[in-house]
Amino acid sequence: MARALSRSRIATLSAASAPGPDFAAERAMAALYGLPIAGIDEAGRGPWAGPVTAAAVILDMDCPLPEGINDSKKLTESQRERLFDAVTGCAVSYGIGLASPEEIDRINIRQATHLAMSRALEALTLSGLPPVAALVDGNDPPAFAVPTRALVNGDALSLSIAAASILAKVTRDRMMAALDAEHPGYGFARHKGYGTAQHAEALLRLGPCPIHRMTFAPVASAKGGL
Repeated sequence: MARALSRSRIATLSAASAPGPDFAAERAMAALYGLPIAGIDEAGRGPWAGPVTAAAVILDMDCPLPEGINDSKKLTESQRERLFDAVTGCAVSYGIGLASPEEIDRINIRQATHLAMSRALEALTLSGLPPVAALVDGNDPPAFAVPTRALVNGDALSLSIAAASILAKVTRDRMMAALDAEHPGYGFARHKGYGTAQHAEALLRLGPCPIHRMTFAPVASAKGGL
């Protein structure tokens, strides 16, 4: 049975001088636990609206990968879209998970992020290739039932995490573009729910809609002002 590392044993690394993501972290985990190793990342912790989304990805370390895989924040929208198709086409396996705005309001954004990551890992496992260990971006990973290593700025260090960051970001962006048609006037297709001036103005003018995170201060303030 797979075992989880205690919080005190979760390694935290820095990408201060990393030239770009590679497989060093994956190979270190594989030396300890074997293969396959999953990389996990999220998108959408900060927005005022929409879900928080996570992806879990297993890449083949011995096969050529698409050029340009990196932290999704360092890529343009067109680069992310291209790489989304490339990664989903070449990945050994991948899974997507999300937590809804209602879940975010009920259990808080930290726990909802953990829930989305757990759902992504579960989707990966249900695909028929459960990972033996996981690499997670950040310093606060969920308590998975497999050995887990947290990497600060992991999407700039690990190719698997970088690939997961692209899948999570593009999946969420596409969802927000679709939700823009259901909730017109807020500009979700443009700002993806983040706290821009356009979004703040729309909140004051229209009030919150069902996909807003009611416990987030700007949304709660707009709701209270109605």
